[in-house]
Amino acid sequence: MATQLRTPPGTPSREPLQGLSRQGLQPRGEVHWNLIPPELVEHAIRRGEGQLAAMGPFVAVTTPHTGRSPKDKFVVRSGASAADVEWGPVNRPMTVEHFETLAGDVRAYLDAAPDLFVEDVYAGAEPAHRLGVRYVTPNAWHALFVRNMFIRPTTTDLPTFNETYTVLHAPELHAEPDRHGTASGTFIVISFEHRTILIGGTRYAGELKKAMFTVLNYLMPKKGVLSMHCSANVGRAGDTALFFGLSGTGKTTLSADPERALVGDDEHGWSDVGIFNFEGGCYAKVINLSAEGEPDIYHTTEMFGTVLENVVLDPLTRAVRFADQSITENTRASYPLSYIRNHLPGGRAGHAKHVVFLTADAFGVLPPIARLTPEQAMYYFLSGYTAKVAGTERGVTEPKATFSACFGAVFLVWPATKYATMLGERLRRHGSHVWLVNTGWSGGPFGVGKRIPLAQTRAMVRALLSGALDNVATTRHPVFGLDVPNEIPGVPPGVLRPRESWTDVAAYDRQATQLAGMFRSNFERFRSRVDRSVTDSGPRA
Repeated sequence: MATQLRTPPGTPSREPLQGLSRQGLQPRGEVHWNLIPPELVEHAIRRGEGQLAAMGPFVAVTTPHTGRSPKDKFVVRSGASAADVEWGPVNRPMTVEHFETLAGDVRAYLDAAPDLFVEDVYAGAEPAHRLGVRYVTPNAWHALFVRNMFIRPTTTDLPTFNETYTVLHAPELHAEPDRHGTASGTFIVISFEHRTILIGGTRYAGELKKAMFTVLNYLMPKKGVLSMHCSANVGRAGDTALFFGLSGTGKTTLSADPERALVGDDEHGWSDVGIFNFEGGCYAKVINLSAEGEPDIYHTTEMFGTVLENVVLDPLTRAVRFADQSITENTRASYPLSYIRNHLPGGRAGHAKHVVFLTADAFGVLPPIARLTPEQAMYYFLSGYTAKVAGTERGVTEPKATFSACFGAVFLVWPATKYATMLGERLRRHGSHVWLVNTGWSGGPFGVGKRIPLAQTRAMVRALLSGALDNVATTRHPVFGLDVPNEIPGVPPGVLRPRESWTDVAAYDRQATQLAGMFRSNFERFRSRVDRSVTDSGPRA
């Protein structure tokens, strides 16, 4: 019989005084409060929730859901928040009656679970804007994910922990659309009035993270804090940089710089004091990850406590096959920020000196780097552009433009122009320099040109962060009106002028005109809500 380790007498309790009564739960099984990673891994293995990979990370498979389900996200339409929310396809309304019925069924599901794992965590590194969040889940590995991703209270804080929001997680419970008002069996439901999030019908852990980001995107602007979907790092001189960008643009890669300390890789607030991380961990894509290309992230995938989602293991060695997409292309690693060697303890930095908008332009049109005016910054922030490469579908031969307002439209609650206005105010107040950096294609579109080498992109980013480009001579792009540096050390001049990199300049002109039209068409929905100077700063006909 295995020996069970027992808690020594006098050890501080990790269970808050009020228990789960405020969550309306009366669990019949065992409740595990604020377990640490070794304990959570032990339970996860005991319960058959996954397996250990070589070097110790825990591996979970979340099929059939291997990504977020944005069409299954709802916001309860009630109380004062009803007038604030930008209702539509991103924020679908749910009635209070449907929410209460669903919440009752979720509580019954959790009450009947043989085990419940509770993690009390903070969202927000700045104490003045910190949110206490209680996660309740029947799975140990999901509790480990939450513990990795958020800020962990000290042991002495736990007995008096006061949660502001509760997340009730029922991954195996499927909703009934007619009974619960959902679109399918999967549900992510946020009630600002009840200060509760219900998540079910999916094991994908990203929902636990992004649902709380949605809450912060509502609460922070009410407190005068700009909530941002971006990474952040800080130089030795205390200069802070923000990196906005959609998936595949290089946000995580470029913010992980050995010469700069990482503040965070995904979600931040900009307050009157400065930049602060919402999280205490990272959730990185690891498809095709290599020790040579991403050494810091690769190192975390060999550490105990890291959670790997939907990766494929070698059946003999249990080594991770990072190139294997047989489960999904969206393979992920969740790990504490402290696993990154060059991270910034405390997750707080000064006001942003540099702001970088990243795009992977598969049309091969945009310059690799350009300086933006404050008006252009608001225009490109609201546009949130990138272009995905042509897929394998028959007849699809051109890249597909993607516009996501504020580089995170699916997480916004207020109208996008509210966030853009707040960004513009901060850029002017703090004299921040704003740049558009294209990590996409040059010399032609995808299939004809080549992707701009990462080494050249790094050289451009390091030049702008050092201030070397603040007063450099520029040339204005004739269609997009962007000021492009004439030269940057380490970058071939032809790369800086994309039109010259095409063998057929007439084809470039047609492609540039086509993309400019896409920008203008997308921006029509914002035209009546922004100053004309912002609208006029976009691409020309």
